[in-house]
Amino acid sequence: KSQAADLVHREIARYTVDEVTKAYNTLIDPKRRLEHDRQILLEPPGTGNNHAQSHPGIDTLDLDELNRDEPSGAWYIACRCGNKEGFTVTENELESSFLLGEIIAECQTQLSRPQRITFAKVDTERQREVAQSYDVTSLPTFMIFKDQQIVATVKGADPRKLSELVKKIAAETDSDGLRGFGEASGSGTGWLGTGLPKGYDNVTDQVDVRGLDLLNADSNFGSARTLFDVSKPSALQISKEKGYAGDGVETHDWAESDTDEQLMLFIPFQSTLKVHSLQITSLPSRDTDPDAAEVPMRPKTIQLYTNPAHVLGFEEADDIEATQSVTLHPQDWDSSTGTVRVDLRYVKFQNVSSLVLFVVDGDGDGERVRIDRVRIVGEKGSKRELGKLEKIGDETGE
Repeated sequence: KSQAADLVHREIARYTVDEVTKAYNTLIDPKRRLEHDRQILLEPPGTGNNHAQSHPGIDTLDLDELNRDEPSGAWYIACRCGNKEGFTVTENELESSFLLGEIIAECQTQLSRPQRITFAKVDTERQREVAQSYDVTSLPTFMIFKDQQIVATVKGADPRKLSELVKKIAAETDSDGLRGFGEASGSGTGWLGTGLPKGYDNVTDQVDVRGLDLLNADSNFGSARTLFDVSKPSALQISKEKGYAGDGVETHDWAESDTDEQLMLFIPFQSTLKVHSLQITSLPSRDTDPDAAEVPMRPKTIQLYTNPAHVLGFEEADDIEATQSVTLHPQDWDSSTGTVRVDLRYVKFQNVSSLVLFVVDGDGDGERVRIDRVRIVGEKGSKRELGKLEKIGDETGE
């Protein structure tokens, strides 16, 4: 029985003559019934029909375009995701749809995520207004939408780039519902090395870059501001074919320690934050001899201090108890982005107006530590009153 029967079979329902007529015409017309079933499958939740789950990634296949796999006896056709046998149907399924000349099938690659990611296509000849409104000037053009906003675009036939994009979306959706892809939820913006935990935002835009300070940084590399740059690290933009991106030169958009492996980073905020976690990105250098003693390491032990008025000296930090100390392990780092998520003891990081991140040592025997990016994840609070003088002592003049 077709799902179109939902129009006329309900526990409690009252119908107008027009509704009954529409249901009857749908049931007796195979093509209308097929299209109705397809719309139900693709319809997102909460739009009027009581479905337990929607099924994006479904398409209507022309039976004449199917290929046969002799060993298994199944029929298949390529999917837009790149899988040459993405849509596969059995003989029995074909028999039931033979008179219609087409069949509804779901891609076996399963890059779609029910109720979270939906693949759709637009016929630019039939829907020119849609193409014009999104400035589609070349075909094919692929667009990624999040919360009704475009977060990524791929123009032209670039299978590698498209595949990487789709896989990244699928992976991030599995972990956190697509937060963090292309741009962060909330007001935080810029590149993220990993997804955001549910319920929290990228609040890196609350960093007061004018007050940043980084001790023991090699002046030949980036400054403290570099760590909060919204762009993707240059080391991740390196072309596998050419070895480097752009003009063949890897820009030093990261920070490295100087005289030893320690770094002391002072991070003031424009507002009071509740800090849930940090994202620290540390990537291997492309222009350093891997056998050299000066190959920079990733951070291993870090200590965090909340609400200091200024950057701490290295000896000063040794005399103060850290709010939290974290040891990072090689398996903690994301292999594709070189990023680690540092989960914090949330109750200790409420009402945070500034942080000091102290890299105590690196993961190895070298004398240099490298950091490419730092991201702050949490919740925004009230704005800080900049420039307000506060009494800090009881003596006259303090």
